[in-house]
Amino acid sequence: MSTSSVSKGCFVFKPSPKKRKKQDLSQESYFIHDCEGPESGQRRFKLCQDLWNQIKTETEVLQDELHRKILDSLLDFSRKCSSTRRHSDWASQMRASEIPTAALMLGVNVPDHDLTFNSLSDLLRQSVTPYVVSLHAKECGALKHLMKRVLEGLMDTVVAVDDEDEADQVQKSVHCSLTTLCDWYICRTKKSSNVTPGKKRPSSVMDQPEQLPPVVVVFKDMEAFNPKVLQDFIQICSRYIHRLPLMFIFGIATSPSTIQHMLPHSVSSLLCIQLFQSLSCTEHLATVIDKFILTHHFPFKLTEKVLSVLVSIFFFHDFSVRNFIKGLQLALLEHFYAQPLSVLCCGKEVALRNATQLDHSDLERIRQLPSFKRYVERQEAEEQVNLMKDDSYLKEVCHKLMKNLHKYHKNYYPVLRCLHTLTSALPRHLLGKQIRELHETCLRSNVWEQENYQSAMKLLKMRAKDELLLLLQKCAEILRSVRSKKMKNALKQLEELLCRFQQLDASTDVAPIEDECLVSPVKNLPKKTDLFQLQKTLLEMKESRRSKKLSSFEILRNETVDFIDGLVRSHLWPPESQPLHEVCYYSSVATVKHHLNATPRTSIQVALSNPDHYLENDSLKTEDGTLSSAAPDICIAYKLHLECGRLINLYDWLEAYATVVSAAEGVDPNEDAFGKVDEVNTPVSSAPCPSWSFWAL
Repeated sequence: MSTSSVSKGCFVFKPSPKKRKKQDLSQESYFIHDCEGPESGQRRFKLCQDLWNQIKTETEVLQDELHRKILDSLLDFSRKCSSTRRHSDWASQMRASEIPTAALMLGVNVPDHDLTFNSLSDLLRQSVTPYVVSLHAKECGALKHLMKRVLEGLMDTVVAVDDEDEADQVQKSVHCSLTTLCDWYICRTKKSSNVTPGKKRPSSVMDQPEQLPPVVVVFKDMEAFNPKVLQDFIQICSRYIHRLPLMFIFGIATSPSTIQHMLPHSVSSLLCIQLFQSLSCTEHLATVIDKFILTHHFPFKLTEKVLSVLVSIFFFHDFSVRNFIKGLQLALLEHFYAQPLSVLCCGKEVALRNATQLDHSDLERIRQLPSFKRYVERQEAEEQVNLMKDDSYLKEVCHKLMKNLHKYHKNYYPVLRCLHTLTSALPRHLLGKQIRELHETCLRSNVWEQENYQSAMKLLKMRAKDELLLLLQKCAEILRSVRSKKMKNALKQLEELLCRFQQLDASTDVAPIEDECLVSPVKNLPKKTDLFQLQKTLLEMKESRRSKKLSSFEILRNETVDFIDGLVRSHLWPPESQPLHEVCYYSSVATVKHHLNATPRTSIQVALSNPDHYLENDSLKTEDGTLSSAAPDICIAYKLHLECGRLINLYDWLEAYATVVSAAEGVDPNEDAFGKVDEVNTPVSSAPCPSWSFWAL
């Protein structure tokens, strides 16, 4: 189980099946191990597992719903390819030598492409053709490798390449060529077209092209393929299109012009290309956030800083919704692992039941929460003593506070959506164009105290009647879908305002006619006037406009905006204002950054400097500045490299390394062969190598 040098080989010690089963069964114990509050660890593990499975299940359903339209279009396209070309309107536009090709524009969120292609491949196999093969560019560096992958993926057999070793040729294999694939395909389609004896045998398979299922080749990452390899493969396939009903699917991350850049006209003319545009990754992210974050049905919440980190990683690193969901799952796991009071992070009924089962240690943790301390400070002296001393009374208060926390979430999100509906279309998008931006603003501080909010309210008071009515009707639909007493009362008031808008008569809404002197003050001025007289007249006009009476519509519009402002001030408080919000909100930004914003250079340097920590070997521990001869050779070389300055002498570095390694292997320093390195046979020169200096990387 021990090795003298890491770089000499990689040694894998597989556990026995019995141990592996025991490890699989001990996930709960691993979650509870070293976990604060092990007495409630089982319940927390169960809650975490349920929420984890909920995220996984609903994400898969959401993925299918979002890509359903484009997948259905691709399925229709593939069915047209499998039908007869003589009677199809789409196929009549395609020459007989052209290969039908679907260019699937998936966007730059490359890590999410596998899910889309897996769904597409499954649907194609279920409803169109069993002959589907997917290719990665890293597996197809040369034409022979690409051909081999295609044949092996379709025929499910070993394919021999000409330059392979004879030892590999001993196995039963087939020749790597499209002729072999054509023969195999004809044989398979003939077998599938056989009927039971006694019935009339159908005509030849090749005489009925409408019954031939297509052979679909999926290029998952077209930009990464070698253009020369791709060109040669397309040209070869075009010569077999009369015998083999091929179909290509190109996965493109950038733009359709990629096809023109990679394929010259002589090759692209062999393809009949049709473009398909998938849903943008930003819309996909907005749907995921709406599903798991902007809802009171999902009890786990993120603070503003944690959510900002996950969104920043999405926009500045990979545009991957899949990685965003993994970050959400990581925060979920860390919250339930490190926070003993997360046993209350669940549905309302379960949370109230768990609140009555809290022990003394859990109640002491509640007393230490910053939000609960602020709540206690607002109470009277006698109430404070009961909260800090009486456990049974504290359970009753926690029961009430958890109810208030769930009510807060139930009212927060509908009002947030209403405010976003009213302000998202304002000029300059003062409160954000996306609802997640407004949500982050509300999590950060009181939104009504910000200057942008006040400017947005002023702009709402300048809205036209038709635009304002349309927005208010959308807000009514949002409030109508929520079962809450406060939201029902708000809906009732909003419906009354809408009725008053509808009752306004356009003829009575005309502004009162202004005096002729106000409309045209120049007429009342004397023919010869001075600057003082003009200034006096303009000031009188300004004062008269200030004292102008508002119309009925303007009064009602201001009343409506004030009603919305009252809802915001009542329900969009930051979560820090709610007692016990820590049980639901995860706030450890440093942990999320440590796991998701990887720093490989730092990690590698720490591992090379402290091998005892990573290898879990106490014998490798050394004092600061010393070098252990028992350390792995790569660690020895790294530490010797640190002793050099900006320039490193390669000969001296290797000599020092040989000295340390020889001492570790027990070689006598007095021997002639001590510290010498075996000579390398080279035809260039037999002269000794001089001492060269290189820049240290």
